[in-house]
Amino acid sequence: MASMDDDTPETQPDPRSPTAAMLVIGDELLSGRTRDANAYHLAQWLDARGVALREVRMVPDEKDAIIAGVRALKSQADMLFTSGGIGPTHDDITAEAVAEALGVDISVREDALGILEEWYAAKGEEVTDARRRMARVPEGAALIDNSVSGAPGFVVEDVFVLAGVPAIFSAMLDAADDRIARGPQTSVYTVIGEGGESTVADGLIALEEAFSGLKIGSYPGKTGQGGPLCIVCRSFDEKVARQAALAVEGLFRAQGVEPEIVEGYGPMRD
Repeated sequence: MASMDDDTPETQPDPRSPTAAMLVIGDELLSGRTRDANAYHLAQWLDARGVALREVRMVPDEKDAIIAGVRALKSQADMLFTSGGIGPTHDDITAEAVAEALGVDISVREDALGILEEWYAAKGEEVTDARRRMARVPEGAALIDNSVSGAPGFVVEDVFVLAGVPAIFSAMLDAADDRIARGPQTSVYTVIGEGGESTVADGLIALEEAFSGLKIGSYPGKTGQGGPLCIVCRSFDEKVARQAALAVEGLFRAQGVEPEIVEGYGPMRD
């Protein structure tokens, strides 16, 4: 197999990465009326910060389901992100459910209400009773700015409660950036070549066993549409990731295929 240099990488224990989970909330998602985009965005956003997203769970707009989801996921990760259910309508119950899940009180907060009053005053409008609901914040929470529509999100006990509208969700994430724990960066190389997964499967198993801390993902073209096979090599050790990619390149060449190695995840597929 090809090698980029003559040094054999020394395997090191994997550094500890902060972990995260996500609770996606909304009847419209479970019915298929709306396609979720927030989990996709969050996964990339966290990966760029060295945070490992461990689980994504989707629940309906039901208080008991939200409470159960918050309690289960919070116990499994360092941070929990929720999306959806913090608007002005009757089915926006996420704030109350999170407060109950954590055993804290919730009430209309003056600072949150002040943000809403200023936002709507700039538009020549008032804070109605429905809009006032968006100022409900659990005790001990810190507000998260919302540059898109005014109504803030919040973070309490490492639970980040964000809006469900993708543009607002993304803006809130960026506003909370300085509150996110960082982890070590993962080095990623993708090897792209024609062929089926079965032609390199045994070799990929051997590589993961040979390199401590190496993770390999195999991603074929869309079912029924063909396309190249992408083998992603990931490691906290940059040299391990590179050497693994070169070894995968050798696996392709052994099948008579001339692959391409790119740094990063290569072509993304929906």
